[in-house]
Amino acid sequence: MVKNKKALEKGLVFGIIASLLIGLQPIVANARPEFIDPYVFSILTLFFEAVIFFPIMLIQGYLYKAKYENNVISKEELESFLNGYKHNKLRLFYVGITFGVGQILFFIGYTLAGSINGALAQKSTIFFSLLFSYLILNEKITKIQIIFSTFLFFGLILAVTQGTFNLLELNMGVIVLLFLASIWMLAHTLTKPIFNRKEGYPSQIVFIRNIIGAIILFFIFLILFPVELITMLSNPIVIFWGFLMGGTYGIGLYFWYNTLKYLDVAKANILVSPTPIVTTIFASIFLGEIFTIFHLIGMVIVIVSIIIIMKEK
Repeated sequence: MVKNKKALEKGLVFGIIASLLIGLQPIVANARPEFIDPYVFSILTLFFEAVIFFPIMLIQGYLYKAKYENNVISKEELESFLNGYKHNKLRLFYVGITFGVGQILFFIGYTLAGSINGALAQKSTIFFSLLFSYLILNEKITKIQIIFSTFLFFGLILAVTQGTFNLLELNMGVIVLLFLASIWMLAHTLTKPIFNRKEGYPSQIVFIRNIIGAIILFFIFLILFPVELITMLSNPIVIFWGFLMGGTYGIGLYFWYNTLKYLDVAKANILVSPTPIVTTIFASIFLGEIFTIFHLIGMVIVIVSIIIIMKEK
């Protein structure tokens, strides 16, 4: 009982910190100087995320070796955890490309939508998670989840259209972020079997996907715009903002994985569901974005829908 209580307390602490950092991501993205284009910003974000997760990956690899030495896992399991990713090269290459392109869409989407609307749009990931889990992993979807997925989109449309429900005038940034949510959740769904088969561990996969994404984007940009890339990367302001974004993203992801370590997926998702509130507070203070009654009502509907969907799961 005491052990479970301590695990719950740790999960709550990690979850709260993860919520704060996830809520800050749109603020950092939209606060960057206008001359930093989303392509170079994406390269730096992915690179610094990989830098953050590289030592974490090594430490966790060392811990797996310690488990083997203490006869907790077999030699075959150790080999699978450390080198199983080699059997998933094509899958990880696709995931790396997806997260690379997705990072560009992330910055473009938030620039067009604004931080508040963007944060709400990204909460649609829960719907795409259900959809792809059903289509690819054959996981069940209940009627309650379908009903409240509909409510989620109702709340989202209410907020971003400011109550007009005119889909023809839907902000292009919201559309970009909805598409981003779908391709990111598809990539996550394709990654899940790697963990189920114990052919890799989270920090390892995060490092691999980010370094692949960063390298691919770097060489594409280098071929197409060599002068612009060199100019950008030689600017300390650009490097600082890339480090800040990569740090916010990477550390937030680290705390999220630690939340999952102590809480089940449903509780963890419920815990971070209010991240749009964090984004709204900081967007209003630092970016001067206007928070309306339609944002408030839509946000409540979205958060309640997520909580009910995840309680079902």
